Amino acid sequence: MKKHVILLIAMIVTTLPSQGQATKTVRLKVIETSDVHGHFFPYDFMEKKPLKGTLVRANSYISKQRAAYGDNLLLIDNGDILQGQPCVYWSNYVMPENENLAASVINYMKYDAETIGNHDIEPGHKVYDKWIREVRCPLLGANIVKEEYKNGEARPSSIYDGLQPYSVHYKDGVKICVIGMLTPAIPNWLNKSIWKGIEFEEMVSCAKKWVKYIQETEKPDLLFGLFHSGLDSGIKTDEYEENATAAVAREVPGFDIIFFGHDHQVHNLWETNKDGGKVLLIDPSCYVKNIAEAEITLTYEKGHLTKKDIKGEIVSVLDEDIDQKMLDHFQPKIDEIKQYVDRKIGRFENPIYTRESFFGNSAFTDLIHNLQLQISKADISFNAPLSFNTVIQAGDVTQADMFKLYRFENLLFVLRMTGEEVRKHLEFSYDMWTNTMTSPEDHALRLNDESKDDQQRTGFQYYTFNFDSAAGIDYEVDLTKPDGQKVKILQMSDGQPFDEKKWYKVVMNSYRANGGGELLTRGAGIPKDSLESRVIFNTDLDQRHYLTEEIRKMGTVNPQPNHNWKFVPEDWAKPALERDRILLFGK
Repeated sequence: MKKHVILLIAMIVTTLPSQGQATKTVRLKVIETSDVHGHFFPYDFMEKKPLKGTLVRANSYISKQRAAYGDNLLLIDNGDILQGQPCVYWSNYVMPENENLAASVINYMKYDAETIGNHDIEPGHKVYDKWIREVRCPLLGANIVKEEYKNGEARPSSIYDGLQPYSVHYKDGVKICVIGMLTPAIPNWLNKSIWKGIEFEEMVSCAKKWVKYIQETEKPDLLFGLFHSGLDSGIKTDEYEENATAAVAREVPGFDIIFFGHDHQVHNLWETNKDGGKVLLIDPSCYVKNIAEAEITLTYEKGHLTKKDIKGEIVSVLDEDIDQKMLDHFQPKIDEIKQYVDRKIGRFENPIYTRESFFGNSAFTDLIHNLQLQISKADISFNAPLSFNTVIQAGDVTQADMFKLYRFENLLFVLRMTGEEVRKHLEFSYDMWTNTMTSPEDHALRLNDESKDDQQRTGFQYYTFNFDSAAGIDYEVDLTKPDGQKVKILQMSDGQPFDEKKWYKVVMNSYRANGGGELLTRGAGIPKDSLESRVIFNTDLDQRHYLTEEIRKMGTVNPQPNHNWKFVPEDWAKPALERDRILLFGK
């Protein structure tokens, strides 16, 4: 018995950093993935072709790092894993009785911690509550609190069930704490029924209280943030910022590194906090094209941490070898998903392209407009292209194509709006989308001549999901007019007069109906807290489901542009749009 006690004490002592040594150096590596969006396997289930990057390739790189660092590697994910590729929809809704595929992948790869993303909330309680139970690593959300605890003191019991405010990890005796947070902008995007019983705290104040709590109770050697919130910009209100990573780094001393995401952009930079300390901010972007990693060297003198050396790097995994063992493990699921996406829905007589949506009437966008009006019986439809350059070819339309037609699991909503609000909504959209031309040589679209490399295209691409056009009304967009004065509504498309004082039934997706993109709030001028009272109707299932059923009933579809709106004056607009088309997509 005594021998066992002595052995246990010896083991504890050897795990403490350099208690019996004058100097000890510990090398650690932290690897972050973010905004995976279902990119688990090297196959694009929408396009039915091989896919570069993905977690199966990332795991090959991670395995090599595990071999080099042993237990001194920390693997973390930053959320938005439950929506994207059809494989997660299949798991969330088609085969919900099985363990969620996202949980299976996280568990297989032995992640150490995971933060919740906004697209992990969007599938609804039934999906994410089950996923939370199935994931075996800590799921973090310090600012995701039970409704009654919003803006309270730092208490683990206040956090939404199944989540933790932070996780604690020991690596070679080094104590690491990871605080997870989510952008608090969710109420602007999602109907309250989806996050019933939950509140989302503002990030800077939340970070302050949890850093203080952790420093007092845990006293870690390293403190990391794992934030599903972009660097800066995005939605800003009196209550919160959508993308608050930089603000937290500046305003809340204590962090060594903040791993983040949500904005789908690569970042690797240092920020100075208000006490003069340096904080590494690093973000690998999306779809597992890259991983973000930090290499950390800690020096201890007589048991006391005296030096931290931190280096951040973005590593491409696009061309890493496939982890064949992982692929073989999941192959039966992959085969099932392929059978699902190969199901025939109907037939298109001609191809449709999202890129046409930016230059005028588009068969792609107008097909969705017309189906929305058909399903909802509304007067007017709003819809934006949800991808920059997607095509659905003529011929058989499969379930995979339906994910290209409509990328997200939004619901369908109908709201009451006045004619004036409809016009202002469109003004706000076209102001984001189009330039004010002062000469025939100007851009028609809001592009940036100062850009370098692919920035011009990327900047335009990032906002296309907010470029609403309308159906049910005929209108012109005058590119020579200033912002707020471009849109002139001529009539209803059935020939009836359009009246700015009249109330209309307007159909749109749930993201827009809940204030997403601020077209209804800043644009149309509808107070955020009154949007719910405007709702006449909403669907129970996702919009893609209803679009699929309509196309299935129709059988053969001949998608055509509605020709209900145009850019004017045409002698300026037409050549300018053609020049911009070539800039964005080539000849």
